[in-house]
Amino acid sequence: MSFEDLENNPAGGDSLHALIREDLDPYSVGDLETRIAALEAEIARIKSAIASKSSQRNAADALFKF
Repeated sequence: MSFEDLENNPAGGDSLHALIREDLDPYSVGDLETRIAALEAEIARIKSAIASKSSQRNAADALFKF
């Protein structure tokens, strides 16, 4: 998936589009490192949500499987 794919995905949200297009030149190295840490934490949160949804789906599939 590329940034262009996210731009065409309404689920991405306006804030994600703004984040992708933001000019990084004004930020210091420390600011960018802080930003990376925040984004890595968000990635971990999203992966946890995916895992939770996947396990719920698997449980539902098992329940309704004949």
